[in-house]
Amino acid sequence: MTVLASLTLLALLVWVGMILFHGRYWQAGPILPPPYENHSLPAADIVVPARDEAPSIAAAIGSLTRQVLPGGAAVRVFLVDDGSSDGTAALAEAAAQGAPHPLTILQGAPKPPGWSGKLWAVHQGIAATTADLVLLTDADITHEPDHLARLVAKAEAEDLDLVSEMVLLHCESFAERALVPAFVYFFQLLYPFAEVADPRRRMAGAAGGTVLIRRRALDRIGGIAAVQGALIDDVALGRAVKHSGGRIWLGHTTRARSIRLYPEFADIWAMIARTAYVQLGFSPLKLAGTVLGMLLVWLLPPAAAIFGHGWARWFGLAAWALMAASFLPSLRRYRLSPLWAIFLPLIALFYMAATVGSAVNHMRGRSVMWKNRVYSNGES
Repeated sequence: MTVLASLTLLALLVWVGMILFHGRYWQAGPILPPPYENHSLPAADIVVPARDEAPSIAAAIGSLTRQVLPGGAAVRVFLVDDGSSDGTAALAEAAAQGAPHPLTILQGAPKPPGWSGKLWAVHQGIAATTADLVLLTDADITHEPDHLARLVAKAEAEDLDLVSEMVLLHCESFAERALVPAFVYFFQLLYPFAEVADPRRRMAGAAGGTVLIRRRALDRIGGIAAVQGALIDDVALGRAVKHSGGRIWLGHTTRARSIRLYPEFADIWAMIARTAYVQLGFSPLKLAGTVLGMLLVWLLPPAAAIFGHGWARWFGLAAWALMAASFLPSLRRYRLSPLWAIFLPLIALFYMAATVGSAVNHMRGRSVMWKNRVYSNGES
């Protein structure tokens, strides 16, 4: 057997292992059902950090102040205005007029050293809440009226400390259709939802757009201060809760969606590059391992299938087929043609290049920029 055939066989075996033994990362669910009728649920508070979110804040706050909890439990929404200069607070206040649940607007205090801006705002918002359950969500996400009820029902039914969901991302432009489903796919690959929910596994994570957390879990980890400087704050929070002994759950939802637009490939590149090297712990060795692994697993199979001969071609075709099949549930979630699955190797190449770009930016001293703030080495 040639070297090419041996390497392609290795790639095929990796794909078989991932499909069968990696927490069913490729699956389309799980998705929370609606709560039972006439089933009373406890009150919940909602915290929304916002900094210059004028394009989306009205829709987000309007949806949150109109949540419905069976039994008529109270819902309070807290918007922490983190130094906005575009009228975010006024737009939010107008959106909440006439809504069944109150909106409290908190003007954020100056950010202390060592905190990320978002987490400092979340910390201040949580300090104003009193409910046992607190939903942390973003200012660019809209929620169907029953979304909070589904989260609370799940937490109560299984006595969970944290319930989180990957919301539907905006997927309309050509760049979004090409790359957004893969973003969700790769997130599931990194954090298989079944393993996250398994208390026997150390795998932990969360999706920042929707995180319902119980107060006892916050108290146990020392509050948001436990992750104060994290740039990938959702995963850091999920890890802190689970590793402190808490039970967590992560899934998908069709009841909340992001309205933040990424119309061009450059927008998605910037989104990936902002935190990709952070994900690798700013480690050149991890970067090198990631690049080599992606070349072997994602790019060698189609190359062998197209240009190889004999066993190399057959192994490459088989690995490419498994790769494409694993991507189909993500494409169905966004109602896209299954033909996109054929191009997953090229999509993976884009993500690999953006990851390398993230590392190059860091090595050149170009710190992470977000909302006109500079973040360096994971600290603000």
